This record gives sequence, C-alpha cells and structure tokens, in this order.
Amino acid sequence: MSAERRLERSFQSAPVLPLNRNSRYVLFSDCHRGCATSNDNFLKNQHLYFSALRHYYCSGFTYIELGDGDELWENRKMEQIIEVHNDVFWLLSRFFQENRLYLLYGNHDMVKKKNSYSISHCSSYFCIDNQKIQSLFPKMKYYEGIILEDISGLRINLTHGHQADLLNSVFWRLSRFLVRYVWKPLEHIGFLDPTSAAKNNHRKNKTEKKLASWAEDNSQILITGHTHRPRLGTAESYYFNTGSCVHPSCITCIEIENRTLTLCKWTVSTHPDSTLYVAKEIIAEPLSLADYKKNIQYI
Repeated sequence: MSAERRLERSFQSAPVLPLNRNSRYVLFSDCHRGCATSNDNFLKNQHLYFSALRHYYCSGFTYIELGDGDELWENRKMEQIIEVHNDVFWLLSRFFQENRLYLLYGNHDMVKKKNSYSISHCSSYFCIDNQKIQSLFPKMKYYEGIILEDISGLRINLTHGHQADLLNSVFWRLSRFLVRYVWKPLEHIGFLDPTSAAKNNHRKNKTEKKLASWAEDNSQILITGHTHRPRLGTAESYYFNTGSCVHPSCITCIEIENRTLTLCKWTVSTHPDSTLYVAKEIIAEPLSLADYKKNIQYI
C-alpha cells in the first residue's frame, strides 16, 4: 500500500469536529512522555509543557494531540509514564471531563490503536496529590486521524504523519524492536537512530515531501507531527507541522482560533531583573483560513 493510500485510509472513519469563528483548538504532537530515565526526552521540557497546557485549559481551548504522546517503544508500561508525569495527566483528565480532549496515536504509541489498550491502561490512575485512584480517560478512543470542517466544506486534516514513512508505519514492530534493543542503548554513547524521521535529515526530508505532495495533490490542508520540524503553510502550500515537545530548549504547537492558524513556541525567558518565566512566542506569521478560499478543494 502506498503512502498516499495509507494517508487516505487514516481519514476514512475519522471524527469530524466543527470549525468556526468560535472554535479554539491547540495542536501538539510528539511529546514522547517517558519514565524519567536518561532516555526521557520530554523530561527537560515538562514544566514548559505543563505551563502551556494550563494556559490552554484556562483559555477554553480544545486540546488535540497528534500522536506519539507517550514513548511506548522505549518504555513498556503506560502506568509508569502516568506516575512520573502525574500532574500532566491530571490536567489532561480535566480536559477530558469537559469534552475538550482528542488523542491520536502515532508510530511510537501505535498500541493505543486497540480499544482494549485504552480500557486496560488509561481508564484510571493513582493521583499523587490526594493519594487516590481517580478517573483518567474512561472509554477514550484513540484515532488515526481527525478532520476539522467548516460549514462551507473547508477541511483541515490532522494525523501523525508516520503513514508517509514505510518503516514506521507498515513495519513499525521492526522499528520498535530496533529502537528498544539497539538504538536506545547506543543513544547513551551519542549515536542517533538512523531510522527516525526526526533524527535523520534525509528521512525527514523524504517524509515531509510525501506529506506535502499528498496535501497539494488533494488541495487540502494537512497538519502532522512525526518529523519534529515545525512548519506553517502558506496560501499556496497546504502542509503544516506542529513540531514537537522535545526540542532542546522549547516546545512548539499550532493554535487555531478565530479561523486563524498560529505557530507558537513556549520557552524559558528572562525578565530584566534576571528572574525566569515561561514565555509564548509566535514564530511564524499567523495564517487566516480565508486565504485558502480561492484554492481549497471542497468535499
């Protein structure tokens, strides 16, 4: 099956969410939450992420995670990840309780594709603050794709993006084996995983070219993660990327508000008195969906 066919299949049974001037969505991807070991790349940015998450919760945004939220190739137990990042999952559960949480699966958390996994591992958790078992995501369904659609038929297609990468989609079990037993140990001494689209520039460029081609061939907006390279499209380019939460000194995301897409970066900044604070920066010119009206394909 071709990359184009795999992408098309990811949207065949995707839920459709409303897109209008009152819609407020924030798109994150590739958090890779781990178990607080030296391989937990999320650990260094967990405070940035929690601050951003709290901002979007208080501002009434709906949170959509485009896959690879949890690192389940290097780690076997979801319960350990939840325990380590207890505060994050507590806040995500607040989004869920208010019907403002949608989670996609990527190649690194492909096991969430089965509903039985969610029921067994994500229905409840032990909250450290009150020392009690609490509801987490009961009956949560993890999706491969989600569509945002307005009344005119304009669509924004959301998926992880691994579908354009044969090794990380069709042969994901082989990739998981290599990461878990080969590249994870070698990472300690400085080797980078050559099979990763996020760490290998050749694979990154090849994957993004396929994703961009699908978006342009179908004249539809496509937003993914997977390559970890943030990108905001233009009125002539339909491919976007949220980036990731494991950049060396920041996390990135895409906001959709007032029918405008904004690529943002959350980082630690410094006041004149040298005190530190978490800052949100806009790193690309916001793009209005009105700019797509002349070119976009309507379904």
